[in-house]
Amino acid sequence: VHYNAVIGTCMSDSQWRTALVLLSDMSLKCICRNTISYSACISACEKAGEWQTALTLHSEMQERTVTVDTVSFSATISACEK
Repeated sequence: VHYNAVIGTCMSDSQWRTALVLLSDMSLKCICRNTISYSACISACEKAGEWQTALTLHSEMQERTVTVDTVSFSATISACEK
């Protein structure tokens, strides 16, 4: 939960690289990356105009069988619009 909260703050500050580092750190520490984690990272990428990274994260969610919800789809689509 703490990681998701910090990743969420990266979203509002457009610190997409920090969000990605935190997502990677979760994996290294064997902390489950869930829909909220990925959606927050995708949103951070969307706000920074990093549509390629948003698409990569969306694909990674599907590869890792993380539930893709309306929020993650919307954030990915919004990233591609910009």
